[in-house]
Amino acid sequence: MIAGLARGAKREAEATNERRVLVLAGDRDRGFDAAYDAIEAVVSDESDDVEGRRERASVSIVSTREGFRFEEHRPRGADELLGRTREVVVLDCHEQFVPNAVGRCVGAVDGGGLLVLLTPGLDAWPAIRDRFDDSLAVPPYEIDDVTGRFRDRFVDTLRSHPGIAIASLGADGPGGDAIERDGRTGPRNDAIGASSQRAPAERPAAPPNAAFPTAAYEACLTGDQVRAVRAFESLATPGNAVVAEADRGRGKSSAAGIAAGALALAGADVLVTAPAFRNAAEVFERAEELFERCERDENEPAPGGDAHRLDATGGGRVRYRTPAEAADLPDDPDAVIVDEAAALPVRLLERFLDAPAVAFCTTVHGYEGAGRGFSIRFRERLRESRFAVRDVRLDEPIRYARSDPVEAWASRALLLDARPAVDEAVAGAALDGATYRTLAPDDLLADEALLREAFGLLVAAHYRTEPNDLARLLDAPNLAARALVADGRVVAVALLAREGGLDAETRRRMYEGERVRGNMVPDVLTSQLRDEAAAEPRGLRTLRIATHHALRGEGFGARLLDEVHGEFGTDGSESDGVDYFSVGYGATPRLLRFWRRAGYRTVHLSTSRNDASGEHSAIMVRPVTAPGEDGPGSDLLDRHAVTFRDRERDGLSDAHRDVEPDVVVGALRACSAPAPTDLTEAEWRSVVGASFGPGMYDSAPGAFRDLALAALIEGDAGSNERLDDREERLLVEKVLQGRPSESVADDLGYVSTGACMRALGDAYKPLVERYGTDFALEERERFTSD
Repeated sequence: MIAGLARGAKREAEATNERRVLVLAGDRDRGFDAAYDAIEAVVSDESDDVEGRRERASVSIVSTREGFRFEEHRPRGADELLGRTREVVVLDCHEQFVPNAVGRCVGAVDGGGLLVLLTPGLDAWPAIRDRFDDSLAVPPYEIDDVTGRFRDRFVDTLRSHPGIAIASLGADGPGGDAIERDGRTGPRNDAIGASSQRAPAERPAAPPNAAFPTAAYEACLTGDQVRAVRAFESLATPGNAVVAEADRGRGKSSAAGIAAGALALAGADVLVTAPAFRNAAEVFERAEELFERCERDENEPAPGGDAHRLDATGGGRVRYRTPAEAADLPDDPDAVIVDEAAALPVRLLERFLDAPAVAFCTTVHGYEGAGRGFSIRFRERLRESRFAVRDVRLDEPIRYARSDPVEAWASRALLLDARPAVDEAVAGAALDGATYRTLAPDDLLADEALLREAFGLLVAAHYRTEPNDLARLLDAPNLAARALVADGRVVAVALLAREGGLDAETRRRMYEGERVRGNMVPDVLTSQLRDEAAAEPRGLRTLRIATHHALRGEGFGARLLDEVHGEFGTDGSESDGVDYFSVGYGATPRLLRFWRRAGYRTVHLSTSRNDASGEHSAIMVRPVTAPGEDGPGSDLLDRHAVTFRDRERDGLSDAHRDVEPDVVVGALRACSAPAPTDLTEAEWRSVVGASFGPGMYDSAPGAFRDLALAALIEGDAGSNERLDDREERLLVEKVLQGRPSESVADDLGYVSTGACMRALGDAYKPLVERYGTDFALEERERFTSD
């Protein structure tokens, strides 16, 4: 029965060049036996060599179980399938059902192929807790606190969507099996089968006057790919940019790889980046194939580099670097290709605009991260840049037909195509007319439109939103979601995580090095900053906050935060209350200002840049209690604000020497601990002499550092004279970071080193006025009196 069900689904898939899903629900051991029956049925031919056929079949098994034939992957390692296709993929969902693995396995199934899901009985499955659920049970919560709403919804999609066959398996063998759905799509296949059936496709021809080799266009499979490769030709000339957008499976990475290879064959140095090398693997595979096509007549190919580099015989090359590394444009590449650009933050993308020529390739709907910051904010920045921009979109699927029901099912089940309300639906929404509401998981599960709009806003706000995040939203006991709704549409959303409140034993283990899931701020403060008591107060961390892009700048985000503060912070002693609010994010000047204005204060700035965002991460805290009042949250902030201040005084000339000055200013401005300015008389003589007389900065660098730290923390508070932006950057770069005077003068636009140092003295004049003792002011009079 299972063999017949699988064979029927596979034949229909092949006839339409679509894919099908076969769900084998029930006992796990029986499921594996049935999976092998299904594989044998769909890969068999007239030969009797069944075992040989099984070994040759294009099959991957994603499972926690050991000892299987074919190619095996662990569920959390299913990303190894990215960029690869299989005739059959078997995903074991018993021990851990990882939503990300579902998306990756779907993407690995070729047209005419079969995705086999091994699941518990579908009626019982939502109530079963597994290893993925255990990852959602962050302390102090336990696995019994995790719900099964995501699986409820997932099972509903399996039972209602076309192209999905379901067999209920009996533990005692085939006699207990029953077919719930055959997965056939019905009469439509009789009408479209002939036209959809796979046939040798006519290769698209190379366009006239093409600059790339003919072999580059012979490698293209669709007209869309030809148009994309032709657009990439412009990268041979500085001042050009290309944006290639496509849904998954349209061949944009292949087109980028063909273009990268063609550019390298012409002698260009092509730098490729993506969130991880696996995302760029297809680019390198296509480039290498083109090398082999075009260099097969050469006597000897160029010596290869490492796995992340390809060398062409003519001196060109294709090389990979992580986004943070590539943004520095190492070794001055001729062209840069950024794959999966939507999975990178806008600020990092902007750094690639310094390249001679650049291409941004992005998946419109995908599970690697589909942040719409690229399409909404970065595209505007790109249009304003010096580049001549060519846009190309790839719509034609390469590996399966457009009518493929599995693509539509995966988009629905994993919300790969979730998006905010259309602009017209929220245009004119008034801030005071928006309603604050709880997005309870049961409400989201019951209202698909509400779920799609809320999750779509989270996707739009963050450069890395995955199907696993959808499961967390619906099932994780430590998470809460809140929103502002105007005229029935979600216009702002916040995803919040409860942290802390941990018992003494857990705090001890954390202090001694054990990682505790889901408690990011307590973990950093405890394990890195050595505060064993930091995980005792209860915190509420903002994981993500998003405002509809059509309403940005109108106060919706600030209003939503105010509502959250009012709901959770009225009384820290209540069961729903917290002791402090917190946030962690890639620090930029704009975000630092936003969170400071919302009452958050800096307690940490990471020493290294995040590989994906390219930013140093900031952690900020807002106590529930009012300033000056005692309480667990205020005590936590007080002691960590002081240690942050003292750490930065020394660390800015060491681990933080390369942090952007505006980020340093923003982080210090949000520090709640004032910096002491109790200089000795000798130190004041040096400062006053360098500011008003013939003295030199080098005579007392520590005194200058203390005054700079105080001035940047205090800003213009209590003073009629504030430093301008360039003066603040000067204090950061020269005084706190200790950069050489020559590089500071060059970076800040001073005409000479001498002019830079004179400007430094001038910058200290108002600081002498603000912080100077009577002795310092008397010393100043020696140089200012007539």
